[in-house]
Amino acid sequence: MRNKSTEETELIARIVAGEKELFHELIRPYERMVYLTVFSIVKNEADAEDGVQEAVISAYRHLGSFRAEAKFSTWLTTIAINEGRKRLRKAKDAAEDSIDEPTDGQEGDYTPAPLTDWREIPLEALERKELREALRRAVAGLPDIYRQVFTLRDLEELNIEETAEALGLNPGVVKVRLHRARILLQKQLVPFLKTAVPARRRFFGRAL
Repeated sequence: MRNKSTEETELIARIVAGEKELFHELIRPYERMVYLTVFSIVKNEADAEDGVQEAVISAYRHLGSFRAEAKFSTWLTTIAINEGRKRLRKAKDAAEDSIDEPTDGQEGDYTPAPLTDWREIPLEALERKELREALRRAVAGLPDIYRQVFTLRDLEELNIEETAEALGLNPGVVKVRLHRARILLQKQLVPFLKTAVPARRRFFGRAL
């Protein structure tokens, strides 16, 4: 049985050889991933949608440069990140909304609530509209360097190495930023989780 990577490599070869109509089949499973990646940077739905279109076009134009030793998802994520950053640079001419990375001292002595795994949000709680909205606001409010890592690792479920490669960071930095992102989100979400009935349902990705 062939794995997904082999099938994608063969599909890419056929597209590059001239079967252009197959590109939609190749890109379809990653549309949500590309959107989340761009949105994590620009934080604007309209800009994210435009960015997705440009990222997909760029992937199509440069598909011939893809090397099979890399994962297609990582290659595509890198293109999406570059597109998002390009749009963010342009947007800064009109408005700047920079958030400096907090130092350890700024975080105080906060200790996360003693949950078995705060990312295992009970289904009953997840179905509550107020929790979904709080989650959306909490993720959107993360500093850029944390939001990007969190989106790739816990929402798109890339592993640490893939996340590091896509962002141009070393794995150690990714782990530190991911941990900080989870702590910041927990501060926002723990009031909603304290009253939830425990259930084993993982929502945010996998363990480190």
